[in-house]
Formats: sequence, structure tokens, C-alpha cells
Amino acid sequence: MEVFFEQNLWILMVLMLWVLPWKGYALWSAATLRHKWWFIILLVVNTLAILDIIYIFAVAKKGGDLSNLLRSKNKETEQSAE
Repeated sequence: MEVFFEQNLWILMVLMLWVLPWKGYALWSAATLRHKWWFIILLVVNTLAILDIIYIFAVAKKGGDLSNLLRSKNKETEQSAE
């Protein structure tokens, strides 16, 4: 695997250019909204910006934290089941 990346350094550069803006914006959003646990998770977990994008568009837009998001999803599920 090391040889592959050594021969194709441009792939790492493209991945970095993709991840850094998303990670930066997600961390900034989590910090300004005071979502401590989201900030820690986003800082530690690297998912090629997938988790960062989910946070930006699903959590930060609603202004809620993880527990509020889960509660609202559970309510939506209960209402659709009725």
C-alpha cells in the first residue's frame, strides 16, 4: 500500500483538498454551536469527510446536538408508524 501512495502522491493531495475544507467548516460549526461531543468526534474520526458533511447538513442546520437529533428522528419514526 505504501508503494501505491508513493507512486501516486496526487491521490493523497486530492483527498487532502477534499477533506480539509469540510473538516474545517464542520469543526468551526461545532465550536460555534458549542457542540462539544460533535467537535471531539469530528476531530478524532476521519471518514473522508462523510461524517463532517452529515454534521454540516443534518445537525448544524437544525442547531441541535446529537441527542436532539436522535430524539427528533425517533419522533418522526413513531409518527410514520401510526
